[in-house]
Amino acid sequence: MCHECVTKNKQAMRRSFPTTAIYFNKWVPNKEGKCPLSLRVTYDRKKRYYSTEYALTADEYKKVASEKPKGVFKQIAMELQNEESKAVDIIRQLPLFTFEAFERRYFSNVGAYDTLKNAYAVKIKDLRDKSSVGTAVTYECAITSLEKFQPGATFAHVTQNYLDKYEAWMTAKGSTKTTVSIYVRTLRSIFNDAIAEGMISKELYPFGKRKYEVPSGRNIKKALTIEEIALIFNYQPAPGNEEMARDYWLFLYMANGMNVKDMALLKYGNIKGDHIEYERAKTKNTKRAYEPIQVYLLPQLKHLIEKHGNKRKGEDDLIFPILQKSLTPERQKELISLKVHVINHWMKSIAKNLGIEKQCTTYFARHSFATVLKRSGLSKEFIGDSLGHSSDSTTERYLGSFEDGKRKEAAEALVSFQQ
Repeated sequence: MCHECVTKNKQAMRRSFPTTAIYFNKWVPNKEGKCPLSLRVTYDRKKRYYSTEYALTADEYKKVASEKPKGVFKQIAMELQNEESKAVDIIRQLPLFTFEAFERRYFSNVGAYDTLKNAYAVKIKDLRDKSSVGTAVTYECAITSLEKFQPGATFAHVTQNYLDKYEAWMTAKGSTKTTVSIYVRTLRSIFNDAIAEGMISKELYPFGKRKYEVPSGRNIKKALTIEEIALIFNYQPAPGNEEMARDYWLFLYMANGMNVKDMALLKYGNIKGDHIEYERAKTKNTKRAYEPIQVYLLPQLKHLIEKHGNKRKGEDDLIFPILQKSLTPERQKELISLKVHVINHWMKSIAKNLGIEKQCTTYFARHSFATVLKRSGLSKEFIGDSLGHSSDSTTERYLGSFEDGKRKEAAEALVSFQQ
């Protein structure tokens, strides 16, 4: 065999067999002089490190790495060996090695006795990799709560009884049914993922009829009347933040109850003739097929775009000056949250000035859209009972399927006080 073929063969073999080792990182000692120990996996000349719970001094590590460690050092050596053996077993089971496939199994521990904390860690990393920062934060809050309820719980611990007690514990702490519902739904999603990937048996699934049923978490949604919306529309705001807040609130209301994140991400390319056409940010990373949402461009909406929109109007240019291009998902979330806070702050002041005894938040804009259309005689099927998380996707897909004339009729009902 020629030298070049031998070289290629050796390179292919190196790529085909990942190696593992316990790595003592002597370069980053802590204040006590102890250095972290990690599992190192090497593949195709790339290395990744996975933290263990141990940090040792150089002398302690020598005792652990000796041929016959004793006492506590023997115990540490055995646990580190088990950790490496676990990694080797996972690598052998993978039909094709990738670091991502390894990490999913390594952190999940492939079994009913995997901790929820590990399973959530995998899910949260996946969400952040997809830039779904808001959803990742929800999962982080959920696992923090679950760990406070029962530290170190595994899939096997999560029974109907466990979930009933968790709900009671949350309620006793003053949490709303909405919060309980959100947190438990993340846990249900974690179970669904684990079953789909063959990590746990379907028999362990604790949700559904005759098992634990997730509380609906639906509260009675309040909305403004058309008369109250007319007051806001005709209000003369002070230039600056008050005017911006009022105008953005009205845009959200007239644009099918759009949320602030979707407004911030709108581009001039989303304007298609007499409509804005866009896909909600919350559905972009889902596997289900969603029809684009179509918003009829009322003259009032066109005016607000001209008034507040960016001057550059290329297809890829953002309409509103809320975000900039190339921001990290985390920074996007910060700026959107800040904009929501500013709008809600000034709308509270406007409502007080107008004698409106409601919050007038961006959330109210969303529900006012649905309620005004309902009171205008449009079908319940067309708008849904509300635009909350339990029904908004269905309603939006239905809105998107109506002919232009129907959407125009619905949009004009939103500003019927001007006719």
